[in-house]
Amino acid sequence: MLRYLVIRLLRALLTLIAIVSFAFIVLRASGDPAMLIMSIDAPPAAIAAFRKAWGLDQSLWVQYLRYFANVFNGSLGVSMRDGRPAFDIVCERIPATLLITVPALLITLLIGIPTGIFAALRRNSVADRLTMLVSVLGYSMPSFVLGLVLVLVFAVLLNWLPSGGYGGWQNVILPAVALGTGGAAAIARFSRSAMLEVLGQPYIRAARAKGLLWRAVVTRHALPNAAIPTVTIVGFMIGSLVAGAVVIESVFSWPGIGRLLVVAVATRDLAVVQTIMILVGLAMIGANLTVDLLYGWIDPRLRAPAAGGGGH
Repeated sequence: MLRYLVIRLLRALLTLIAIVSFAFIVLRASGDPAMLIMSIDAPPAAIAAFRKAWGLDQSLWVQYLRYFANVFNGSLGVSMRDGRPAFDIVCERIPATLLITVPALLITLLIGIPTGIFAALRRNSVADRLTMLVSVLGYSMPSFVLGLVLVLVFAVLLNWLPSGGYGGWQNVILPAVALGTGGAAAIARFSRSAMLEVLGQPYIRAARAKGLLWRAVVTRHALPNAAIPTVTIVGFMIGSLVAGAVVIESVFSWPGIGRLLVVAVATRDLAVVQTIMILVGLAMIGANLTVDLLYGWIDPRLRAPAAGGGGH
């Protein structure tokens, strides 16, 4: 088990380094931050002084090594726009992002999983086909389109909820629903497929042959085994929620990490973008590592030591 955890942590570290390296290269290759942050009418001497002050006059290789040295020393840099530590700026936006992503994740799980199981238990029925049709529509519709539709219906036509902005629980409903609907549709389809695969296994037929009630067969045998592949997709859903927050926060004028990322990329605020990438990467790595550990808890066979060598 220890060797397994060490391997997973090393892979996580390599993944994080790849994410940060990609952001570093793309941001510097897409434009000079000095020309975006300063006025285009600024004197060349002022622009040169700005680039020297932030180390932008050095080679990319030197900037790259210096950045990683600072990261390992616990410094994620200073914002070129605000002059404050990038970590502080990003941390100020985390509560706002969690305020919509956590409810969105609950919507994804509490609607998607039961819906998929419901459809699987009624395979090829009208309810199954209707459920899957709605799931396809929900998964196919971009989150920003759904967000605009929700604003039009519930904010403009019905005037039940605010159209955007940061405030009370009423402001959370529309962005959370828009963010969580696509994930719920994906989870529903995946849960249905996993449940149908389990229901076709021989041990399910054996349990029915023993005279067990259908409800007992489903709860004791089908659901635990169908949960194993479903947990995998939940780990990926967390990453998709963070990515979707970039669009949803812009649609609903929500002051979270996603909206901050859009502004920071547009202005080439390098330290802020890289800090967001590191924190998002850590969140996704942590989610997937948690999923891997949950396998052993859900399926005791994965915790069992491998059988010793010998005859077969």
